[in-house]
Amino acid sequence: MPKISIILPAYNVEPYIERALQSCINQTFKDIEIVVVDDCGKDKSIEIAKEYAKKDERIKIIHNEKNLGTFASRNVGVLNSNSEFIMFLDPDDYLELNACEVGVYSFEKQMSDLVIFNYKTQEEDGKVLDTCFSMQNINLSINQFLSLYIFENLNSGIFNSMVNKIYNKELYLDSLRPYLQNYKKISIAEDVLTNFLYFANLKNIYLINETLYCYAFNPYSITREKKDIKRIQNSVNVLAYVANEIDVISQKFSEEYFYFSQIVICNLNIHKIDLIYKYLTKNFLKKLIIKIKRKRVKNKRKMYIKLTKEILKSKDCDCII
Repeated sequence: MPKISIILPAYNVEPYIERALQSCINQTFKDIEIVVVDDCGKDKSIEIAKEYAKKDERIKIIHNEKNLGTFASRNVGVLNSNSEFIMFLDPDDYLELNACEVGVYSFEKQMSDLVIFNYKTQEEDGKVLDTCFSMQNINLSINQFLSLYIFENLNSGIFNSMVNKIYNKELYLDSLRPYLQNYKKISIAEDVLTNFLYFANLKNIYLINETLYCYAFNPYSITREKKDIKRIQNSVNVLAYVANEIDVISQKFSEEYFYFSQIVICNLNIHKIDLIYKYLTKNFLKKLIIKIKRKRVKNKRKMYIKLTKEILKSKDCDCII
C-alpha cells in the first residue's frame, strides 16, 4: 500500500497536466499513488494522463460519468485512493519535488492530524510571490491555530486552501462522510467547506515554513474567465449554499469554533455581496443598499472576531503569539 496519494481532478487542463504529472512522478519520495479523476472535459487532458499511466503504474485514472466539479471529483479521488495520507494538486499547478518527502516525514514525526506547508504564486509574467505565512515550524492544537490565525491575521490560504495541506485519509473520510456521495456541483468555496469540516475534528496541526506547492497562472481557469452572468449567478448561489451548510454544521461544535465559523460565513457573504455589486446589479439604489449590507456583515465579523479572541484568551491559547 502506498504511503501517500496525490489527487488530481482533471478538467480541460491540456496545456498544464503534463507539468503537474511530472512534478508527481519525479517526487524524491517514491512510495506514492497518483489518482487522476477525469471530470469529463473536452480536451486531451486524460489522453495525456493515460500515456503517462502506461509508463508509471503508480498512476491510475478514475472516470466520472458526468462533470461533477472539483469538490465531488476530489472526493471521488479520495474514495478510490489506497494510502494513509492524501494531498491535492490542481493540474494547472505543480509540486516541488520534495513535497511528499517533507510532508510524510513531518506527519510521522510530529504525530499530527494535518500538515500545512507554504506555497508560492507564479504570476503571468513569471514573477514568483511567496505567500501564506512566515514563521518557524510549529505544532499547534486547534485552538492555538485559531488563535494564531485570528490574532496574526494570516493570509487566508493557511485555512482556506486545500492544496497546501496533507490530510489523514481516515480522518478526512470521517469528517466529510455526509458529503462523499453528495454530487452537488460546488464551483466556489469548496476548499472552505472541506477544511471547516476537517479542522473541526482534528487535534493537532503541524505548520511547515517551507514552500512545497506552486500556484501557476492559468488564463483559462474558472476564476479568470471573462464575465459570464450565469456563472457569476451560480457562484453567488453556491456561496450562499456553503455558508448555510457551515452555519448548520457549526451548531454542534465548541463555542470558540462556532464563533470562528461565523467569521468564515461572514467572509463568504462578503464575497457573495461583492459579486452581486460588481456584476449583477446596475441600479444605483440597489447598489447603495448592497453597500450598507456589506458594512453590516463586516461589523458582524468584527464582533465575532472579538468574541473568539476573548474565548481563546480565557483558555490561554494566545500563548504562542
